[in-house]
Amino acid sequence: MEQEEKKACSCKRGSSEGFGCALVIGLAILGFFISKGLKSIAEKDQFVTVKGLAEREVMANKVVWPIPYYCVSNDIQELYNGLDKSSNAIVTFLKDNGISDDEIIMSTPNVTDRLAQSYTPENLTYRYQGRDVITVSSAKVEKIIELMNRQIELMKQGVNIGTEYGYGGQATFEYTDLNKIKPEMIEEATRNARAVAQKFAEDSESELGGIRNANQGQFSISSDETTPHIKNIRVVTTIDYSLKN
Repeated sequence: MEQEEKKACSCKRGSSEGFGCALVIGLAILGFFISKGLKSIAEKDQFVTVKGLAEREVMANKVVWPIPYYCVSNDIQELYNGLDKSSNAIVTFLKDNGISDDEIIMSTPNVTDRLAQSYTPENLTYRYQGRDVITVSSAKVEKIIELMNRQIELMKQGVNIGTEYGYGGQATFEYTDLNKIKPEMIEEATRNARAVAQKFAEDSESELGGIRNANQGQFSISSDETTPHIKNIRVVTTIDYSLKN
């Protein structure tokens, strides 16, 4: 009887040991695959985010130049005659210097009777004041800049440039060919971004992979107050590159 019990216990113990060995081996194999899978996932998730910059300095290709002028008088007809004289002088000045009719925009004079206003200054010298503006819209940017610097020629003819308060017209310079240079600037920004990513990969002893994600960014156009006709165009591209160990 005792021998049978010992034999039964021995068989039971052998069965448990076998199951334990199988469990250990199974867990080891499972751990190997899990480890390999996690390593694969980790490698897939390795990436670097870099930025690439591209800049261009270009000349504006359009200018809008308002030329305000004014007259004052105590006689309404004399006032209108003065405005007409100034208008003719400005238009002649522009045309004589290569500005066409299509580039000159006329407007209607604004005349004020100061005595008809609710508030009348005590020391009123002139009853009537008239304001008008002639606007030049042109692609001849360099020519317009030249003429802006020659406004004194109009003043010598008796044209009151600006307003009675001394404020002149502020020219606006624009660059309208952005779409023509966008592709090459994006290409340059992307190329610069890849160079940064490649350097990072080399320093981290990794291999640079493909693009995971890319953001072109917005183009910006700016200029300095002293040289408003010179435009600085800038774009920054943000790119995620995969890395391989």
